[in-house]
Amino acid sequence: MISTAHGISLPELLAATRQAGEVILEVYARDFEVEYKGDDSPLTEADQKGNAVLMEFLRGSYPEIPIISEENKTIDYSERKDWERFWLVDPLDGTKEFIKKNGEFTVNVALIENGVPVLGVVYRPTTETFHLGAVGEGAWRIEGDSWTLLESQAHYQTLDKVTVVASRSHLTPEVEQFVEDLKSAGKEVEFLSAGSSLKLCLVAEGKADVYPRFGPTMEWDTGAAHAVALAAGRQVNSRETGKALAYNKENLLNPYFIVE
Repeated sequence: MISTAHGISLPELLAATRQAGEVILEVYARDFEVEYKGDDSPLTEADQKGNAVLMEFLRGSYPEIPIISEENKTIDYSERKDWERFWLVDPLDGTKEFIKKNGEFTVNVALIENGVPVLGVVYRPTTETFHLGAVGEGAWRIEGDSWTLLESQAHYQTLDKVTVVASRSHLTPEVEQFVEDLKSAGKEVEFLSAGSSLKLCLVAEGKADVYPRFGPTMEWDTGAAHAVALAAGRQVNSRETGKALAYNKENLLNPYFIVE
């Protein structure tokens, strides 16, 4: 258990993330309206209320660090391109899971330094579970007062039996091909499913061996869990280039990637 990382107070950051989760759960417990943004992605009162809690904390405690949040007005690249350090926030990752009421949604806060996620918190309000990653310090699963250190596991390519994060019933053709390639290499494949950024955390925890994400995501969808994965000794690499996902690009859309 550590109290600070990369100049940030972890108890304060965890408390603010939990508080955002609490206001989200207040909405979750009752009927709520669903709006749709210009890209047809859903938006609820919970997204906005969670965002308000996090903005108040981050702006009040770290006024010198700028913020990119899914729920804030888009900041022009000309303004942010020279940022060396910034917060990347998704106050409610998994809005579709939230609407379905399956509990698999998270509050995501990441600190990005020079394009790399160095600190990340992924909080699941329905189970009061945190995943925390601080690059250079370690990664933990936090439940109550219990901090469980997440340690690097063997790379999936070295294993005879590979657990893949994917829905068996909703495999895209690209993921189907990925799985077929594993089987062709003589590997036994099992599937494990989860919602939102929890998918990356399954690999960070060692409960799964690889997560091929061959569909669209935005930087705020992955930043916090990417930091957890990195701190746990994992990599999140572009499927096309094999290089680590970079942040604060002109276009905030991620390429297809593999968590390994």
